[in-house]
Amino acid sequence: MRCSLPVSSRRRILCVFPAYTPSFGTFSHAYPLMGGVKAFMPPQGLLLIAAYMPATWESRFVDENIARATPEDFAWADAVFVSGMHIQEPQIHEIRARAHKAGKVTVLGGPSVSGAPEKYADFDYLHMGEIGDATDQLVEILDRDLSRPAAQVVLETKERLGLSDFPAPAYEAVPLKRYLIGSLQFSSGCPYRCEFCDIPQLYGRQPRLKTPEQMCAELDAIIAQPGHPAVIYFVDDNFIGNRKATRDMLPHLVEWQKRNHFPLQFACEATLNMAKQPEILELMRQANFMTVFVGIETPEAEALKGIDKTHNAAVPMYEAIETLNSYGLEVTSGIILGLDTDTDASEDNLIDFIDRSAIPVLTINLLQALPKTPLWDRLTREGRLVHDASLESNVLFKRPHDTVVASWRRAIAHAYEPERIFERFKHQCAVTYPHRIKTPAKGKLTRTNLRRGLVLGFNIITRVGLFSDYRGPFWRAAGYALKRGQIEAVFNMGFVAHHLIRFTREALRGEHNASFYAAKAEQRAERAGEPWWKAARRFLPT
Repeated sequence: MRCSLPVSSRRRILCVFPAYTPSFGTFSHAYPLMGGVKAFMPPQGLLLIAAYMPATWESRFVDENIARATPEDFAWADAVFVSGMHIQEPQIHEIRARAHKAGKVTVLGGPSVSGAPEKYADFDYLHMGEIGDATDQLVEILDRDLSRPAAQVVLETKERLGLSDFPAPAYEAVPLKRYLIGSLQFSSGCPYRCEFCDIPQLYGRQPRLKTPEQMCAELDAIIAQPGHPAVIYFVDDNFIGNRKATRDMLPHLVEWQKRNHFPLQFACEATLNMAKQPEILELMRQANFMTVFVGIETPEAEALKGIDKTHNAAVPMYEAIETLNSYGLEVTSGIILGLDTDTDASEDNLIDFIDRSAIPVLTINLLQALPKTPLWDRLTREGRLVHDASLESNVLFKRPHDTVVASWRRAIAHAYEPERIFERFKHQCAVTYPHRIKTPAKGKLTRTNLRRGLVLGFNIITRVGLFSDYRGPFWRAAGYALKRGQIEAVFNMGFVAHHLIRFTREALRGEHNASFYAAKAEQRAERAGEPWWKAARRFLPT
């Protein structure tokens, strides 16, 4: 549904999504292999807001991960809407500056401002919380007056719009073919209270749900666009946050796939205790789920107690991973170093876990305290929050900072040494990929998919298989997969490993942070204007 308020004016709303800082999880080095891909995933929030605006208002959407908003875009707009996460803070401010330079009123919403409004005193309007009564208040204000207010106005949602009343995100406003994967939301909220996570505070502990009919309608809209991504990621905070609802929704997803000849693959994020849900896992397999991201955080059982994540130990960790693999689900994992419980043995324990679990993709970050989390509150009480841009985290670790960072560097170097990552992919070829359902070719044999496959195959063969210094491990893993008829696995391991190896090498040169949330904005701003020859010097051996 759209905003139902009566409006008397016609408005033009420019929605601008900020660029991301490069990270392990956005796979930016893989984009050139894909032919035309420029960004990771379309943002649900701003697309939802664009769809909610009154029917007589025009909306334009710009994702600056694809292309910057132009002066013409700002000149067209009556108001500029921005949304983003904490990692995007410098880019959020930069968009605001361009909008104000163009004389436009600015509005900021989304998770970062909802968690830390004090960071954004430069915006005209702050929209805190989810879509709801605050959104309607904003529409009323902009309908009356487009001038910038004398002082910042803060609008906070008290009554949220139910997910079953959400409009379909404005997928038609974005070129889906430019994204590596698509995005879809079924639920919002998570019942758990992991110490470092802000989801329960921002979105609640009781998951709220869309209807299966909404889900299918949104999928129809996605595949109606030529060149849509072949993989759709459920952005739910926890895909099994409401197990009954997930179990009830999945048969509809299976039927949608069958009706449309399985045009898509799915991925999601969930807790490791989903291994105790065989009915859900089998339905996910039938719906063509390929990957599940699990916040394992640490292989040390005692450490899980300290961060309120004992549900990860509901099933022995390696047994749970094997169970997920047996349903064709490749596990990807979030790992945190710098926990209070870390010892001199934690690095060795993590490296042992990397090798034993054979999880190909692990996002290994340093602990970072986010506003509106139990961790933030505890560290504030303990006087252990630090705000030093020269450090890799805002947490005063119990172990020396440089020791923790050095441990992180050794861990990622071990994880993404080419021979090791391709060995982990070979393990997936043996224990995971054979358990996936065989889908009909009709849903895949589209002109777009054929072109995409040819481009990706050519680039993997040339850039990875011929010209990279890790071509030997790649071909050994590729040969292992091809002997088993797993052609798609060759493509997957080629572009994923290519990104992870290159990103790790850059991180080890000091070009990326040890925490996804640590921005080091000053350093990036300095480098943005440096001449090419100075930038090139950073890549030369010393």
